[in-house]
Amino acid sequence: MFEPLINAVESTINAVNGVLWGSLLIYVLVAAGVLFTLRLGFIQFRLFGHGVKLVLQGREKVNGISSFQVFCTSMAARVGTGNMAGVAVAITVGGAGAIFWMWLIALLGMATAFIESTLAQVYKVKDSEGQYRGGPAYYMEKGLGKKWMGILFSILLIIAFGFAFNAAQANTMTDALNNAFGLDKTLVGLVIVMASAYIICGGLKKVARASELIVPVMAVAYLAIAMVVLVINIDQVPAALTLIVKSAFGWEEAAGGAMGAMMAGIARGLFSNEAGMGSAANIAASATPNPNHPASQGFVQMIGVFVDTIVICSASAAIILLSGVLDNPGEQKGIGLLQLALSNELGGWSAYFIAFAIILFCFSSIIANYSYAENNIMFLTKSKKILYIFRGLVLAMVMTGSVASLQLVWNFADVSMGLMALVNIAAIVMLSKVAFAVVKDYERQIKQGLVPTFDASQFPEIKGVETGEWSDEQSATNKS
Repeated sequence: MFEPLINAVESTINAVNGVLWGSLLIYVLVAAGVLFTLRLGFIQFRLFGHGVKLVLQGREKVNGISSFQVFCTSMAARVGTGNMAGVAVAITVGGAGAIFWMWLIALLGMATAFIESTLAQVYKVKDSEGQYRGGPAYYMEKGLGKKWMGILFSILLIIAFGFAFNAAQANTMTDALNNAFGLDKTLVGLVIVMASAYIICGGLKKVARASELIVPVMAVAYLAIAMVVLVINIDQVPAALTLIVKSAFGWEEAAGGAMGAMMAGIARGLFSNEAGMGSAANIAASATPNPNHPASQGFVQMIGVFVDTIVICSASAAIILLSGVLDNPGEQKGIGLLQLALSNELGGWSAYFIAFAIILFCFSSIIANYSYAENNIMFLTKSKKILYIFRGLVLAMVMTGSVASLQLVWNFADVSMGLMALVNIAAIVMLSKVAFAVVKDYERQIKQGLVPTFDASQFPEIKGVETGEWSDEQSATNKS
């Protein structure tokens, strides 16, 4: 009875996704990346080392959520199955050259991530429990005076990150454990729900602490496996790099040709590192920055994009390209291609390692995605009752996703995420002069040998900033 309606809805969603992710978003996000890279004077290259220093410096204990905890939380959301399956799909569709375009979009995206995270800090607010909140919805309301825009963004993010993506992550986890160990999906789903409930019911601070523990472990373990494959095939590395460059420009026959490589690499790169989506900016606003300046969190999130794509996605690409699995992939694609590549290189036990990696990647994504959504729930309403109801709905979606494949929900989430990105890009372009002024202030203080501090009262042209919050923080920093 409802099948024709469901088919019609699915066809419409797929058509919208085709426009959003097939062309429109790619051009918009690339243009934004180029604009911000030029206006910031290639800051992602000039001050890359400074950004790494701030990430490491962010491990210091603070009264709140540290910059390093925020870095780990944003990485928990960024790094997921897309860094494994997504890379494999990009190579299958666009050939080895897709990796080159993934790298390029990440380097441009670093500047976009810098801008949105800096703005998130500028327009942050303090809630009733003393926790900082902010992000695109907040800078749309306070910086642009367009609360409707913030409400639209919040709804889109809650749909994508709060519900759909979490259901999909849970589905991936139960599939992995069922395939590797034959575990019952319902039982696994209940365990995931209980573990998720324990973390998310503790609020943003518990999410940040959990991410700080999980993310370094999962990243180091995965990179270690990739390094083993790299060492085993060290003599093939120059040829693999040459193949990537030649395929990127169509100088060597590749799946999809040069244009196919470009579109596949850019699309998967954007989807993986989320630069310009406005998602990571939600948690960026929660940091107690060190040094005490909004731009410091811009540097931290800039490095996050680099680690996600240039480091972790490249690790997946190395495993696939160096294993020789592309010579005879059979019907494998996505995560199956990566599993086949690892099995060829390291033996059958690597299938269990992939299952372990997926568990860490997906669980960390669930709790980080929740933190993004909670931030936007609190933008829409300050009601604790609504927040508790929302947590229950998130856990229900996690359980539903654990036992049922929800492809239609996943596709709908892609639409929400794409529209969310368009709304956010429009906002940060309109607010870019604010970000440029703040970054200029930061760099001026660095050149003078000072530890940068931000005094919002010195920027009367910036409207909507809660100067008292920054003044309070500055006073506390000076006293310490």
